Amino acid sequence: MTKKQKKILYRIIATAVMLIVLAVTEPFIESLEPEYQAVPYAKIISFVLYLIPYFVIGHDILKKAFKGIVHGQVMDENFLMAVATIGSMILGEYREAVAVMLFYQIGELFQNIAVGKSRKSIAALMDIRPDVANLVTEENGKEIITSVDPEEVSAGSILVVSPGERIPIDGIVTDGDSTVDTTALTGEAVPRSVHAGDEVISGTINLSGVIRFRTTKPFAESTVTKILELVENASSQKSRSENFITRFARVYTPAVCIMALLVAIIPPIINLICGNPAGFADFVYRALTFLVISCPCAMVISIPLGFFAGIGGASKAGILVKGSNYLEALSKVGTVVFDKTGTLTKGVFEVTSIHKQKFSDQQILKFAAYAESYSTHPISRSIVNAYALEIDKNEISDVSEIPGRGVSAIVSGSRVLAGNDKLMNDNGITPVTCHDGGTIVHIAVDGQYAGHIHISDIIKETSKDAISGLHNLGVRNTVMLTGDAGEVAEKVAETLGISDFCAELLPQDKVGIVESMLDGSTKGRHEVAFVGDGINDAPVLTRADVGIAMGALGSDAAIEAADVVIMDDDPMGIVKVVRIGKKCMRIAYENIYFAIGIKVIVLILSAFGLTNMWLAVFADVGVMILAVINAVRTLKPV
Repeated sequence: MTKKQKKILYRIIATAVMLIVLAVTEPFIESLEPEYQAVPYAKIISFVLYLIPYFVIGHDILKKAFKGIVHGQVMDENFLMAVATIGSMILGEYREAVAVMLFYQIGELFQNIAVGKSRKSIAALMDIRPDVANLVTEENGKEIITSVDPEEVSAGSILVVSPGERIPIDGIVTDGDSTVDTTALTGEAVPRSVHAGDEVISGTINLSGVIRFRTTKPFAESTVTKILELVENASSQKSRSENFITRFARVYTPAVCIMALLVAIIPPIINLICGNPAGFADFVYRALTFLVISCPCAMVISIPLGFFAGIGGASKAGILVKGSNYLEALSKVGTVVFDKTGTLTKGVFEVTSIHKQKFSDQQILKFAAYAESYSTHPISRSIVNAYALEIDKNEISDVSEIPGRGVSAIVSGSRVLAGNDKLMNDNGITPVTCHDGGTIVHIAVDGQYAGHIHISDIIKETSKDAISGLHNLGVRNTVMLTGDAGEVAEKVAETLGISDFCAELLPQDKVGIVESMLDGSTKGRHEVAFVGDGINDAPVLTRADVGIAMGALGSDAAIEAADVVIMDDDPMGIVKVVRIGKKCMRIAYENIYFAIGIKVIVLILSAFGLTNMWLAVFADVGVMILAVINAVRTLKPV
C-alpha cells in the first residue's frame, strides 16, 4: 500500500472511530440542555464536534471543490459532495454529512488500490529502462571502460555488459557467449542464448557470461525507448466508450444540479401558494440527497480504469496496446488478415522430405548441399543446414549460379544440377512432379534425374490453435496474404483452417486487398485487423482498422506503424488481445448499465422523498466500489 493510500486509510479509521464515539455520546449531550433553553447549546456543541471528523475526512474534497470553482471547473464530483454535505450540516444532519464524506473516501481508496494494481504490470515494464551503459574506449593504447548515461552513447559504439546487468541499447554481439532474460519485454520465461553475431535488444537482462556488442542505433531510437514511449502514451488514446462517458458527465452533472435545485424550490413554492408554507427543509434535504445520488463517479472512474487495467494486463502478457481505442476496436473485429511468412510461419526454410530415384537420401542431400554451398539464398542455406556435415570445398569446382533456375557444379567429379523444373527441362531432363506444397529442388547427376528435395517454410506450432481461437471468439473471416505460389498457400490455409487466401502477391497488392475489405464493408461493419511481421508490412499495418505486429522486437517499422505489438512472436497473442478487448468492452457495458440503472431508480425515489442520505451513499459510493471491483477483473489472465 502506498503512502497516499495509507493516509486515506488512517483518516477513514480515525473518522469512523470519531463517528462511533459521537453517536454514543450524542444522547448524553442532548440531555444536558434544559427543555426551554433559548439558545440550542447542545446543537451547537454537536455541530462543533461533528465538524472535527467532517474536516478530517473531507478537507481535501472541499479544497478540490473550491479550486474547481476558482478555475471555472465547477461541475464535478467534488462540487456535488461539498454542496450535499455542507447543506446537510446546515440542516442539522451532521452524522449523515460525515458519513457521505467517509464512504466517498472509502470508494476513493478502492479506486486507488485498483489503479495501483493495474499500474504494477505497466510499472514492471517501465523498469526496463537502463540506468547506465559501460562504454569501451581506448586511450594511449589502453582499453578504458566508463559508465555513462545511455543517452550519451552513439551508434557504432562498443559496450560491455556483465551478468545481471541490463542491456542498454540495441546492438550486435561482437564477443562472448551468454543467455539473456527477455521476460520484461516478451513475457517469455525461457532465456535466449546469444553468441557473436547475434542481435541483442535493449531492456533485456544479461544472465550468464560477459558480452561485448556494437550498438546499431542511438538510445533515443532503441527498442526500449520506443516501447516506453508507446506505454506512456497509451492512456491518451481513448476509446469511444471513454469519450462518451466524458461527454455524458459534462452534460449529466449540470443537468442533475438544475434538477436538484428545482426539487428544492418548486415544491415549497407550490405548497406556499396552496397555503402550506411548511416543508421547505424537507425538500432541501431531498435535493441534497439527489445531488449525492447523481454523482457520476462509478462510470467516470470505472470505465477508464477497466481499459487501463486491460492495457496493463496485456503488457504483462508481452502485448503492447497503444490505446484503449484499439482494445475497443479489437472487441469488434470481424475479419483478421494475416501475412504468411514470419506471422503464421517461422520464416525459416527447412528440408521436410527427400524423394529419391537411384541414390540414397543422404547421397542426394550431399550432392545438393555441395552444389548449393557457395550460395547465400535461404533455400540453399536450408539444404546445407539439413546436410549438417562438414563440406569439403576441395571436392567442388566449376560452380555457376543460373538466375531463376538453380545451380550447376562439379561435385566429386560428377556434374550436379540443383534447381527447379525449368533447369531440368533446359538440360533435357524430365523431372518428377511433386504434389507436396512448398519449394521443390530437383537434383540431376551426370545428366540423370536423381530425385528431388521438398523444402517448406515451417508453420508455427500455435498458428492452428490461434486461427481456431479467433473463430471461437466470433471472428467470421480469416484471410491469409502471401507472395508464395498458389498451391503452397492453399496447403497452409487448409492446414490451419483459414477461411480464404490470396497468393502470388506483391507488397502493394496487400494494401489494395485490405482497402477493398474496408471500402466494401457496410455501415456498422466489423473492424478489419491486419497481422504482419512489422518490417515490410508497415503500409498495411497503418491502413487497417487495427494493425498487429508480430515478433516486432527491434523493428522500428513495427512499433511505429502497428497499433498492437505482440513481442513474443506467438500467434496465440492475437487471441489473447482480442479476448482482452472483448472482456474490457463487456465489463464497460456492465458498469454503464448497472450504474445508470441504480442511479435512475434511486433518483426517482429521492425526488418523491422515499429515500434518505444513507441510500444515496449506497447509490453513489456503493455502486462506485462495485463498478471498480468489476473493472479490475480486466487485469486477470484471459
